[in-house]
Amino acid sequence: MSMSDSPLTHFDASGQAHMVDVGAKAQTHRIAIAQGRISMQPATFELVRHGSPKKGDVLGVARLAGIMGAKRTADLIPLCHPIALTRVTVEFELLEAEQAVLCRASAETVGPTGVEMEALTAVNCALLTIYDMCKAADRGMVISDLRLLEKHGGKSGSFVSP
Repeated sequence: MSMSDSPLTHFDASGQAHMVDVGAKAQTHRIAIAQGRISMQPATFELVRHGSPKKGDVLGVARLAGIMGAKRTADLIPLCHPIALTRVTVEFELLEAEQAVLCRASAETVGPTGVEMEALTAVNCALLTIYDMCKAADRGMVISDLRLLEKHGGKSGSFVSP
């Protein structure tokens, strides 16, 4: 298979990395939803659940970090296009039985390219912020299961993770 036949669109025919040309693509409504989780010790989970005098609202700060991360994705991922996001949401679910926090983020735009990377970056930034704010209590936290759940819009249509 030559590079021009490759499904990896960020490489040209000679195998050099490049930013994909989206200039001729249709402006369509696009949405992506991603999720990930952070597991922690029970005492750390309680700090996150109830807040603490030293750190305050961990999930509130993490939500803002996720939104900010989505807006800065093109600065972090070398071949991502800067995108005018029309909406970003970051939500958390406390999984008490697993001593974990599940983060789900969505990103939306109307434009020529998708927002999967923005949703994934939002989740990563939110979970990293939880780690940063709680590391003094628990350096053994584990961030895992980052994945794209859904994407809609564009030429390739919809993807929904099984």
